Amino acid sequence: MATEITRLFDFPYYQLENHKLEKALTTKYNGKWTSISTQKYIDQANAISRGLLNLGVQANDKIAIISTTNRTEWNICDIGILQTGAQSVPIYPTISKEDYEYVLNHSESIYCFVSDDTILEKLNQIKDKTKLKGVFTFDDIKGEKSWNEVLNSGKDESNQKEVEERKKNVTPNSLATLIYTSGTTGRPKGVMLSHNNIVSNVLASHHRFPFQPKKDIALSFLPVCHIFERMILYLYQYCSVSIYFAEGLDKLTANAQEVKPTVMTAVPRLYEKIYDKIYAKGNELSGIKKKLFFWAVDLGLRYEPYGANGWFYEKKLGIARKLIFSKWQAALGGNLKVMVSGASALQPRLTRIFAAANMPIMEGYGLTETSPVASVSQLDNRGFKIGAVGRIIDGVEVKIAKDGEILIKGPNVMLGYYKDPEKTAEVIVDNYFHTGDKGEIDSDGFLKITGRKKEMFKTSGGKYVVPPLLEGQLKQSLFIEQVMVVGEGEKMPAAIIQPNFEFLRDWAKNHGFELGTNEEIATNPKVIARIDKEVKKCNTHFAKWETIKKFELTSDVWTIDGGQLTPTMKMKREIIKQIYIDLYEKIYRG
Repeated sequence: MATEITRLFDFPYYQLENHKLEKALTTKYNGKWTSISTQKYIDQANAISRGLLNLGVQANDKIAIISTTNRTEWNICDIGILQTGAQSVPIYPTISKEDYEYVLNHSESIYCFVSDDTILEKLNQIKDKTKLKGVFTFDDIKGEKSWNEVLNSGKDESNQKEVEERKKNVTPNSLATLIYTSGTTGRPKGVMLSHNNIVSNVLASHHRFPFQPKKDIALSFLPVCHIFERMILYLYQYCSVSIYFAEGLDKLTANAQEVKPTVMTAVPRLYEKIYDKIYAKGNELSGIKKKLFFWAVDLGLRYEPYGANGWFYEKKLGIARKLIFSKWQAALGGNLKVMVSGASALQPRLTRIFAAANMPIMEGYGLTETSPVASVSQLDNRGFKIGAVGRIIDGVEVKIAKDGEILIKGPNVMLGYYKDPEKTAEVIVDNYFHTGDKGEIDSDGFLKITGRKKEMFKTSGGKYVVPPLLEGQLKQSLFIEQVMVVGEGEKMPAAIIQPNFEFLRDWAKNHGFELGTNEEIATNPKVIARIDKEVKKCNTHFAKWETIKKFELTSDVWTIDGGQLTPTMKMKREIIKQIYIDLYEKIYRG
């Protein structure tokens, strides 16, 4: 009987029946790529299920997974946990030990799988304050229990019948996972997603990506603990796309050249970094090579899809692709057909330049609470429009409230926040999830994001300012890496800016002087004057009351570990304001 996909653990079985893979999941261990087949994936997931039953795991128990990087073991454990009727609780590796403690206790997790000694060291500091009965490691760590103990315990197949019974008792509407949102403020919230929430999202999204079973190859590096990458991994499994797990962001380019992926996903910040590195290399060229490089970039920044710029532009673009953009492709393996972006807004210049380079980025929109996709672009059916996040996926309804807020209804909307019916009732009204984002749907059915309700503020003069619009414009400058617009209740908008230190050092060399430490860069009069020029250029796009009147530069690089960014690289606005309260006071009271 053909497998009908109604629960998350149905995906590997569907792949086995339809287009089984010899290289279903591949991870690099000790410098060597190691693959497992679809059959082995299922066999090991079943062994994990049997091993968990031997440990006494019951339906609706919670089991946490924390991994520094994406890897084969994560996926095997995920399927193995879900088959028992228990729920997986993926946890961001980069959060603090206090947040580990909170999530483990709030979810009441009883076991935890961890990747390596870095995670283990943090976990061991708070383990005794939780309900954990055991911790199992993917890496072999002396003195610690290995995940192989659970696998080996499950080698005895005598309780497989019980696993099958457990699977039968899992319905599409059963809770599958608790995903704790990274959150830009306050404690993480546990988003309850059912099997059907995520399955429906995969099945509705797959039409937007015409993958070729057994031919396409994906490189996965976004944290799988985030629903965006996790849903994409199920989508790859459904479409029989071979999945390779990158060793980490620092090895992304090297891994891409080894794997030669046809598809990968990223958040806008990573596409910005890729572009900035390519641009910096172009700056190092000289003579005709440099002129050709920047001719191609200028051409790319004017790109419009579906030949809208006319035949002469397309002719020039063909030359640029052959001479310049082919080298961009080669840097990421040479075979990329499509990239996917989510989590926050992608700058239109990046959409244009990568599409011109024949590596189009399909931008989507959604939230953890919507499993996550509500809309996504597609290359065919004229489904790609710059500045939009695609059309709404099948089965999902999006409407725009009177105040511009995006409301979402459909099978992808979460069951609610775990142990928090009050917060659930605040955001789900009449079956519509209130996103907090503002947007509009154009005459062609494309959704456009115009801002965020909570991030909009009023100055003391009563004028509204939408920080993300200003920030998006400012971040188009190569001199600016991160920027936060401030000014709620103040007389004017201002900005706290983290300069692009790497780019500025190269810029200084090209202008005959040296820049040293980040502190020297942030206080250098020439740098301040140059960034002032960028701010003034940005201001020309906005009404007078919205424009940035003052700014201050930070000498820190804003990072997840530094506390400025969430694990999905969104700004923690309140925390950034507190970290740089002296700069804020200097702007408004100095």
